[in-house]
Amino acid sequence: MKRDFMKWMAGFRDSIATYDYYIDFAKVYRNVAELKIELNILNTLVGSKTIEKDFRHILGKYPEVLKCIPLLLAVRKEEIYCQDEQGGYIYDFSHQVFTENRIPVDRYVYFMERTGLFELLSHRIIQSVFDYATGVETGLDSNGRKNRGGHLMEDLVESFIKKNGFVKGDSYFKEMYIHEITGKWGIDLGAISNDGRAEKRFDFVVKTKNMTYGIEANFYASAGSKLNETARSYKTLALETDTIEGFAFVWFTDGKGWASARHNLEETFDIMEHIYNIKDLENGIVGEVFV
Repeated sequence: MKRDFMKWMAGFRDSIATYDYYIDFAKVYRNVAELKIELNILNTLVGSKTIEKDFRHILGKYPEVLKCIPLLLAVRKEEIYCQDEQGGYIYDFSHQVFTENRIPVDRYVYFMERTGLFELLSHRIIQSVFDYATGVETGLDSNGRKNRGGHLMEDLVESFIKKNGFVKGDSYFKEMYIHEITGKWGIDLGAISNDGRAEKRFDFVVKTKNMTYGIEANFYASAGSKLNETARSYKTLALETDTIEGFAFVWFTDGKGWASARHNLEETFDIMEHIYNIKDLENGIVGEVFV
């Protein structure tokens, strides 16, 4: 029976965020703990009335505190470029600069002054450098949501695959390339690899007695140009796999972001047998299809 596209799409979700999606606190704590000693040394500058003198003294005794400085500015790099009316300069905060004790102290004093870090510390705008660094790490980790979000749908699909009795490495496989599928089961996938000249990786491959299923899983919470391209490319992939005996392409997708690319998605829906959303997963589609 032909499914109704609009009814199917009406079940799309706004979000599938899990509790650990927003911030990976374990990673935050781990990153800050690696700098705990150096951060606490810098903490002696909080409220300092002679902060330049004190900072010079710290660099003389504990030059390794330099590796903390980029974090205080929410920067992940070991080298930071800055310029002003005096010109430009690349500041090195790597392990090498403080182990070889070739620190241009005047330069780093200038850096601390011009970036506002001296003011932050000496005026007691913060009370604890360690706590401040934890906050900065938390903010930086929020940038990782996109990467975590990209795996949420994959994790969800995998959980339903497992619930239906499939075993990783035996009856289902994660992130499998076309050449690996061909090598393992002898399936000719030339129709989707341009006769071996192009490579394709499926998020999952499920192997049953009668069929091999190549699976893609994604979720789009917001609109974007990528959605139209995804719908078009998966439509082509579905048409190509229809010509391959013993192989089927299955696409699990969801998310309100599809509203902006509804027409392209509908074109794919109309020609693709195995396209499903989260509601389909919850209604047992895995057990119905992978037989």
